[in-house]
Amino acid sequence: MPLLLSCTSPGTDSVAGGLPAEQPLVAVADAPAPLVPPAPGVYAWLPTGRYRASQTVVARFAPPAGYKRMAVAAGSFGQWLRYLPLLPAGTPVKLYNGQPKDRQDVHAAVLDMDVGQRDLQQCADAVIRLRAEYLFSQNPDQVHFHLTSGDDIGFRDWYSGRGFRVQGDAVLPAARHAEAPSHANFRRYLDQIFTYAGTLSLSKELQPTPLAQVQAGDVLIRGGSPGHAVLVLDVAEQPATGRRVVLLAQSYMPAQQMHVLTNLYDDSGLGAWFYLDPQQERVGTPEWTFRNTELGRFE
Repeated sequence: MPLLLSCTSPGTDSVAGGLPAEQPLVAVADAPAPLVPPAPGVYAWLPTGRYRASQTVVARFAPPAGYKRMAVAAGSFGQWLRYLPLLPAGTPVKLYNGQPKDRQDVHAAVLDMDVGQRDLQQCADAVIRLRAEYLFSQNPDQVHFHLTSGDDIGFRDWYSGRGFRVQGDAVLPAARHAEAPSHANFRRYLDQIFTYAGTLSLSKELQPTPLAQVQAGDVLIRGGSPGHAVLVLDVAEQPATGRRVVLLAQSYMPAQQMHVLTNLYDDSGLGAWFYLDPQQERVGTPEWTFRNTELGRFE
């Protein structure tokens, strides 16, 4: 089964013009307030002491005037995304090889997250990375993803010594040394997932969701080749109308640092926020246009 390069250059149609309900809800004010950093280890890829509450999604991106951030469940994927760490304002997006991304006009911020040294963490892989890191912070044994072949590969099996190898179109079991479920081993597991997964496999893991019901952690996704995936980082709502705007993040091809997108096409003051209009057939982002039916949600 060949490596799936899912974030290929788009064609004409593609060019842009949680936790159980009993968990308490966490509301965030319109203006950034003093923030309480998450528990140590929640963002496990960061060196100790590097996390800064002032350099997070919630601190850097206030909702547009007239909107309020939607409440999220404590400990949920949505809350975890809201407090993701960012690199300083003005940081350029770099590729996996350290070179700058060709387009530096599409991002409003860069996530403080490694991209690896290989051309692996592309669009769907970056979404997988964030979802996997969240699950790892909750319980490493919850982490599992499907390959393009349909095979379900769990981190628990992988670190316990039950690996896999690919032979042609077949995914075969392969013994490997058992290891501790450390973050370093988790990253090596993810590199294998990135090699044999993509937008097609990820799209099958998501439940179709109406645009009007968008929430943090949802994914705009076109499965296949070409294909693309963009993650919804946060959602704000206009109380009087119920209209929702979102912050979006992506990686692309070649593999590159994940970045918060800027809204290049809006002149009404949304800034980095996007209105996903349910009445429109297309959803435009700076480097890809999705259909209005291409929003999915992790179960």
